[in-house]
Amino acid sequence: MSLIQDLNENLPKDAEITEAKFEASDMVLYTKNPEFFRNCDTVVRSIVSKLKKRIEIRPDQSIAMEPEKAKKKIEELVPKEAEISAIYFEPELGKVVIESAKPGLVIGKGGETFRRIKNETCWLPKIERAPAIESEIVRAVRNLLHSEIPYRKVFLNKIGQRINSPPKVEKDKEWARLSYLGGGRQVGRSSIMLETSNSNVLLDFGVDVGSDDTPYIDSPDFDIEKIDAVVLSHAHLDHCGFIPWLYENGYEGPLYCTAPTRDMMVLLCMDFVDVAQREGKKVWYKKKSIEKAVKHTIALDYGEVSDITTDIRLTLEPSGHLLGASLIHLHIGDGLHNVLYTGDIKFGPSRLFDAASTKFQRVETLMIESTYGASSNLMPGRRESEQEFMDLVNKTIERGGKVLIPSFAVGRSQEVMAILAGNHFKHPVWMEGMLWDSTAIHTAYPEYLSRYVQRDIFHKGENPFTADIFKRVAPKERNKILDSTEPGVVIATSGMLIGGPAVEYFKAFAPDPKNMLLFVGYQAEGTLGRRLQKGWKEVPISREGGKSVTLPVNLEVHSVHGLSGHSDRKQLISYIYNLPGKLERILVNHGESSRCTEFARDAHKIFKCETLAPKNLEAIRLK
Repeated sequence: MSLIQDLNENLPKDAEITEAKFEASDMVLYTKNPEFFRNCDTVVRSIVSKLKKRIEIRPDQSIAMEPEKAKKKIEELVPKEAEISAIYFEPELGKVVIESAKPGLVIGKGGETFRRIKNETCWLPKIERAPAIESEIVRAVRNLLHSEIPYRKVFLNKIGQRINSPPKVEKDKEWARLSYLGGGRQVGRSSIMLETSNSNVLLDFGVDVGSDDTPYIDSPDFDIEKIDAVVLSHAHLDHCGFIPWLYENGYEGPLYCTAPTRDMMVLLCMDFVDVAQREGKKVWYKKKSIEKAVKHTIALDYGEVSDITTDIRLTLEPSGHLLGASLIHLHIGDGLHNVLYTGDIKFGPSRLFDAASTKFQRVETLMIESTYGASSNLMPGRRESEQEFMDLVNKTIERGGKVLIPSFAVGRSQEVMAILAGNHFKHPVWMEGMLWDSTAIHTAYPEYLSRYVQRDIFHKGENPFTADIFKRVAPKERNKILDSTEPGVVIATSGMLIGGPAVEYFKAFAPDPKNMLLFVGYQAEGTLGRRLQKGWKEVPISREGGKSVTLPVNLEVHSVHGLSGHSDRKQLISYIYNLPGKLERILVNHGESSRCTEFARDAHKIFKCETLAPKNLEAIRLK
């Protein structure tokens, strides 16, 4: 019996369902009975418990209040303090989107206001948070998804039909294997293909920003026409930067990630294209393909269990690394095997995020990063690191210098902002590059931040990202800062000094011993950042016209390692200890070759299970 037939048998006779559609793994039913729409919760809960499928009841357009009247009614029902910035309607979905600075007031105590909007207008409210800092990216993504509703309705129904079709291979003949298309014994171009007897799912699809290397798309294990789904752990380019290439080259399947990861991916991939064009490098895809990726994204919340193929069930949980960054848990078959892919992980406290989750019922195979997996990679405690950071900054300010913090646009920049704001720093913090845009995205998703930051934002009205000390700098304003004698902090991209405005600030600051270069993130081998960490006192720098000159490095250079968004050796070991049950296998990736092999060797001794540090193009059978 089909799922639609099951539903019809369990619905009341007067439900008056006019349309039943899949929305990826969920079911959506449209009713023209206003009373059923208003009072369907008990019935829906009963059906969900029987069919084990999420179901949503929406209004048929015939019963929904006329949009202008509905808008006025919503404005009457919602208190002014909610600060509604937009109300718009999605008739094809029976939804009214209400964008507000304070969504809790739109929902109301115990959901009362939400229910009144639903019951009195016969529209299903969809409530979105307005960013505290206006974000062009958030606005563009929301507008795109709104404009593509007819397409997405058809697309999501097609995906749902595919997910709910019978498996091709019988249960007793199931198998699963992993193929490394990137990220094996390297930091960069993370990309792993999970193949089962029924499905092909791609986990991340990034680029190596330092070398411009891409995943091994010429591998026999990669066939774009056979990919059923892509799952993205987080939005750093070494994990997401090649995903639009898939849509450029014919892939039309779903991309699963959290909503903030989707928005961050757009920001970083757009910049990736701009930088390639500006520097005369190969442009792998057009910006239209980034839009196409958004069109095909299915955004999931943490803890939401979702079927993504006929035999794979996905759950995303917080990884502690970045806004919206996720641990990817994959339940294969009917209990055949459970895989946990960490992406990048932080199993320790930070200003912005809670520690990575260990809330999984079963894990047989763990794929874990090893950026800091060597026995020597031990970081100081968090408080000690923050104190060291503030001491270095204050020392530079007191002698009248400027601090340059090269940072990735997403992640460390916002962590540094939170530390400075939390320590009541009073001097200007100039921000150039994409930092402001990525910070604006953070303000749209405070529910993805740590419980402490959420408390400050929601209960104290204190948002670390909107403090007065932070100054947005346009490229044409840079010379004012370079010429100014006022002490302060500059946070600028790129994080490894391989390009971007940070390099221009470094050129200006390097000769003056009053200034300081302060690293707070990973510096890859071969980058200018790594050379300076090693103590180089002279570096070759390109001037205008392409001429290379030797630049004396007189400023102080320091690294504060404890602020990293990655786990150190102790935290990685502790994370594995805290996972449920006994692991069958640990696969170590996303680290320099020596760190991957060392961590795999030591994990074998500690956890007494199979451990491997796969090379790129290697495949591992799981079951």
